[in-house]
Order: sequence, then structure tokens, then C-alpha cells
Amino acid sequence: MGKRRRATPVVLPIRGTPIFPDPEPYDGEGLVAIGGDLRPATLLAAYRAGIFPWFGEGEVPLWWSPDPRAVIDPERLHVSRSLARRLRQPGFRLHWNGDFVGVMTACGESRATGTWIVPEMIAAYHELHRLGHAHSLEVRVDGALVGGVYGVQIGGLFAAESMFHRQTDMSKVALVALVRSLFAAGVELLDVQFATDHLRSLGVHELTRREYLARLRVAVGRTVDLRTLVPSLEPV
Repeated sequence: MGKRRRATPVVLPIRGTPIFPDPEPYDGEGLVAIGGDLRPATLLAAYRAGIFPWFGEGEVPLWWSPDPRAVIDPERLHVSRSLARRLRQPGFRLHWNGDFVGVMTACGESRATGTWIVPEMIAAYHELHRLGHAHSLEVRVDGALVGGVYGVQIGGLFAAESMFHRQTDMSKVALVALVRSLFAAGVELLDVQFATDHLRSLGVHELTRREYLARLRVAVGRTVDLRTLVPSLEPV
């Protein structure tokens, strides 16, 4: 097959109606759009199209749909012996939507090389959370926030954005709880965007963009209510 032609990213209007392009013609890097805003309608339209924002402080919004796309399923979730022992140990508690901004802020603080979790992103996703479209799972020890993960939900899609830990293994605990709790609640697609070595060790694998978009179209059409979810480490 010949090399895929690089489509030109579209320029989105500020405060206009968000119309995102079909990601399929774009190269593997996946920059599909530039500009626009971070209103809830814009963000939800992006995630429904298989697109997410990722940009640094002082930059205009950049919108991405990479190929391949990383996901995780309960059947492929890998829990090592040492992690299994950690999951059985007492001393930590799981919470759902207890401190969304705290989790998101901690995710940004944990990245010494810079972060896309800039103040305008925190404000935008906090509004999504207030509207019931974004959620956080927290791990606490003696009341202190020691790990967590947050993301965006549309129907049966959950797009996990970032996770953090302040104690050893607590981001892994958060991810295992997220996978098992979400799929038990009816989520069908758990997107983690990029497959790092760390995430691969936990069972993250990749789909082609075409495969991802096909699963996405089905998932976003489902009805799943996560507002009263009770996080659990029990296998699905």
C-alpha cells in the first residue's frame, strides 16, 4: 500500500458551531483540527468523533485522533502477582467523583517535563464534570488523596485522560478499579489514547483508528449512567 496522504488540519472558529472532520484521511500522528474553544459542546463533539484536545500552556487548542489508538479491556487487563497482593492489602479506600479537580490538578503536577493540564483545561473539564460528562476515581489512605484517574464519558465510552500516584502502585490500583468498575456498569470502550510501556504492562493494547472509530460509534449510542457508580476491585 502507498503512504497515506496527509490531510490538512481544519481551523475551527472560536465560539462557533463545532464541526470536526472525519479522522480517517489523516496520518498516524493525527492532528485533525486547530483552534476553537473548550466549551462542553465542543469537547463532547470531539470525543464523539474520536478526537481529543492536547496542547501546551499558551498554545491554541490542538485536536488529535492518532492511529493506532490505545484501549484497555477487562479480558486483557494484566494484574501481576505483586499488584494482586497490593490489591488485597487493607489501608486504602476507593471513591468516585469525590474530588474531580483535585485528581485533575494532581495529574498535572505529577509531570515534571510539562503538562497539557493547563488552567483552561481544568476549568473546561470541571464544567464537563459538573454536567455529568466527566468523572474521577480516587484512591485515599487515611483520608489523603494518594492516587487517581479522570476521564470523559459519553454513553458506553470512557476516555481516560490521565492518572497519578503519590504512593507506590496507587495509580495502578486506580486503573484496575476503573477498568473493572466501568465495564461492570456497562461501558464498552475504555480509551487511553497512547500505549506507553507502563500501560502495556497493565494490558493496554492498540487498535487501528478505523477499528477504534467503529467501536466508538457503537459505544456512544449506549445508555450508561455512571453518576452513582460505586468503584470496586472485583473482577468483571
